[in-house]
Amino acid sequence: MSFKILIAEDEDITLKHLVAVLKSEGYESSGTQNGQDALRMIEGEYFDLLITDIKMPGMSGLELLSRVKSKYPEIEVIIITGFGTIGSAVEAIKKGAIDYITKPFDLDELIIRVKKIYEQKQLQKENVALKTFLEMDKKVHVISRSESIAKILQIIEGLKESECNVVLTGESGVGKNLFAKMVHYTSRRQRRPFLALNCATLTENLLASELFGYEKGAFTGAVKSKPGLVEIADGGTLFLDEITEMTTNLQAKLLKVIEDGDFFRVGGTKAIKVDVRFLGATNQNLNNLISEGKFREDLYYRLNVMEIYIPPLREHREDIEPLSQYFLAKHLPKYNNKVKGFTKEAMTILKHYSFPGNVRELENIVERAIILEKSPSITPESLPQSLSMFQIETVGHGQIVTMDEMNKRYAEKVIDMVGGNRSKAAEMLGISRTSLWRILKEE
Repeated sequence: MSFKILIAEDEDITLKHLVAVLKSEGYESSGTQNGQDALRMIEGEYFDLLITDIKMPGMSGLELLSRVKSKYPEIEVIIITGFGTIGSAVEAIKKGAIDYITKPFDLDELIIRVKKIYEQKQLQKENVALKTFLEMDKKVHVISRSESIAKILQIIEGLKESECNVVLTGESGVGKNLFAKMVHYTSRRQRRPFLALNCATLTENLLASELFGYEKGAFTGAVKSKPGLVEIADGGTLFLDEITEMTTNLQAKLLKVIEDGDFFRVGGTKAIKVDVRFLGATNQNLNNLISEGKFREDLYYRLNVMEIYIPPLREHREDIEPLSQYFLAKHLPKYNNKVKGFTKEAMTILKHYSFPGNVRELENIVERAIILEKSPSITPESLPQSLSMFQIETVGHGQIVTMDEMNKRYAEKVIDMVGGNRSKAAEMLGISRTSLWRILKEE
């Protein structure tokens, strides 16, 4: 069990006995004979519980209690008091101690009380993780009839007994988040949290706070301590989408978690131990980023124990029809519409389109068509006009162009349609502004 206890007791024999007994119960326990040293130890490393004698030379147990609770309110404190100083024990409870025990005390009774605190803290930790876990969409649907996706599912099946970290690569919108969920929900960690974070959506400071949490007073507005996703995901999986957008400074901190199994909250001085499996995803070429000094090579080898490449939708077109039918069934209940399917002409247009935004773009197109369609089946008129324009201008043109060039031309047309608003164009394509910028940059 990962539960650290510090004992502050000036009687050497009692101290050694308490440390030994608690260690024998499976707790990480250490001790000191005065309050000043106890406070220094607490400031230097993470403890779950402090057991302190109320009377010690120098700093008393009550003063130690006050100083610990003011700075580290999450640490629970048990006060040891003499029979004649029960009033001091009551005062200690008022100052935040969770319990007290009188000398001479029964070791079995102390062990029971420590176990109760351990179970309460575990329950609090699990409740935070469970709340996050329950708020997630845990439904994992893979709609495919293609051989390429079947091979990916075989790879994931082969990973179910493994704890290795995984990197998923592929263009934006191919479903890397979906396959990351599959890796987790087919693993031995499936009953523990699966948390996801897009590294491209936050600044470096906000991303650090989200990942590692922060201590009270770490920055303006930090009125209380807050655990980060790494801490909440303990025992489970943390999926970091667009991990290449993380700064090299944060990459170094992430590497420490992977290598050492511990981390520091922002503004914290105490290492917190965790057991987390990391999944990363990117739409960029990691080897190029490493050679450019934008991604740490040591982190790459720690994360990329297994790489899973998700192909773009244009490379498994046989999945366009079943995916379209799935998205139709998924979104129909949200709208007062009785659409039953797609006309042959509409499906032909979809099948011949290159989908620069991949599966995500297909879903957006289908939902849009449901809203617009007035007949029993989705017709070409309910599809974005740009799809037909794209088909006319790229099929039978008399010359062959690359898919990258086709995607670039289409993206430019969509930008023109929305009056040059790139954010709107990216939203319509179902991709990020960064991905749109990369498409337009293609030579």
